Amino acid sequence: MSNPNVAAKTPFAVEVEPDKTYFWCQCGLSGKQPFCDGSHRETDFEPIKFKATKAETLYFCGCKQTDSPPFCDGTHKQLK
Repeated sequence: MSNPNVAAKTPFAVEVEPDKTYFWCQCGLSGKQPFCDGSHRETDFEPIKFKATKAETLYFCGCKQTDSPPFCDGTHKQLK
């Protein structure tokens, strides 16, 4: 698997908690999107670690094509 699976063509809005660590799914195969559930084990992908510094809503990429992982940069709007 050289390209990630498109999990969604929209971002995932997540209320993050301060000082909590999140692992964003980079392969697109996780059943717990947008976060990793270990499904990447048979791919070349690894989850991306993110630690929240404050409570806020963040938009995690669902299409897995972002140039700013783990966050949405609008790339999903260009997918067919």
